Amino acid sequence: MPEVPLDFPRLWVELPDPGDPGHLLRADLTWLTSSWACIFGRGCRGIDAARPDDGCCTLGAHFSGPDDERRVRGFVGQLTDADWQLRRRSWTATEDDGARTTRVVDGACVFLNRPGFPGGQGCALHAMALRTGRHPLETKPDVCWQLPLRRTYEQVTRPDGSELLVTVLGEYDRRGWGPGGHDLDWWCTGSTEAHGAAQPLYLTYAAELLELLGPGLAAALDEACRARVPRTLGHPASARPRPRRVAPSPAG
Repeated sequence: MPEVPLDFPRLWVELPDPGDPGHLLRADLTWLTSSWACIFGRGCRGIDAARPDDGCCTLGAHFSGPDDERRVRGFVGQLTDADWQLRRRSWTATEDDGARTTRVVDGACVFLNRPGFPGGQGCALHAMALRTGRHPLETKPDVCWQLPLRRTYEQVTRPDGSELLVTVLGEYDRRGWGPGGHDLDWWCTGSTEAHGAAQPLYLTYAAELLELLGPGLAAALDEACRARVPRTLGHPASARPRPRRVAPSPAG
């Protein structure tokens, strides 16, 4: 089924930070109460139709800064040949503008174990986290574990001259990738196929929201989301019936 339009009515909430009077959270409740879930390996079409097994790992991940790269480097040192298919390859790169990224090797991120690898297909850092009892947000680059949440910041001057930092938390739709996002062959946040979770996103991503917002704001957001379900202005991809997947016949 086609993706839903990028623009549709959404319900937003503004929550003051209980620990900082100069900080406000503006959150997209329509997105946070949607039924989106990652379907990597379970129907994900990938952002490049020619490489559906890559998911969104066709492109390398941009590190959010030196601390992000340093943290990932510590876990990279713990990976073995049995964990990581491309362990013997260089894993970082520097773009022309100085941005630091994970390296793209043979058409996808260096940490992506390809189909058929004995250690299992998918992100080597994600698999290591699950194997060792960690959450993947500990081991993966920031941008990887934050998807499909998009966090941005706005500095606002109020009419009385006071300054306010506003954190905006919403859907990482195609536009989050920049101008090139419109060229992706498929993107999950607007696809009905990826909206089938039994629980809303704010519950399945509770750990990520806690890491992004801190305990005070995360608790306030959880309360706001619970008060909103199941009101109007839901995500259209969650509201539409999903296509049925029919199992192939024994002869197929």
